[in-house]
Amino acid sequence: MIEVGPSDDLTTCLALRHEVFVDEQGVSLADEQDGRDGDAHHILARVDGAPVGAARILIKGETGKIGRVCVLKAARGTGLGEGLIRACLEHLRQQPGLTRAELGAQTQALAFYEKLGFAAYGPVYDDAGMPHRDMELAL
Repeated sequence: MIEVGPSDDLTTCLALRHEVFVDEQGVSLADEQDGRDGDAHHILARVDGAPVGAARILIKGETGKIGRVCVLKAARGTGLGEGLIRACLEHLRQQPGLTRAELGAQTQALAFYEKLGFAAYGPVYDDAGMPHRDMELAL
């Protein structure tokens, strides 16, 4: 059974992010844990009760910024990444006053987010040693 939705289990979300971003992708712990998780909304994906993916949302003004989207290697290609983004968008649409979702996508994932309705804007930039591009979607 797949469950994807808001969670207060920050410890599990951070452990998933550590495995994907720090251990697998080589992102520094200082870059991955930026001190903003206490202000964020967290989305957790579980399969048969086991945590397999996470994302966080930071809200500023009318914009919800989706970030730290990760799925464990063993669970990739199963649709969980799409499920996480859809759950983030659903959560954002339930927050009063929000009109826009934004994210910084690794350039290799641009097509994935475009299929979900996001449009890229602005130049490519470096984030934690990887090329990224900003993307947005009207809520």
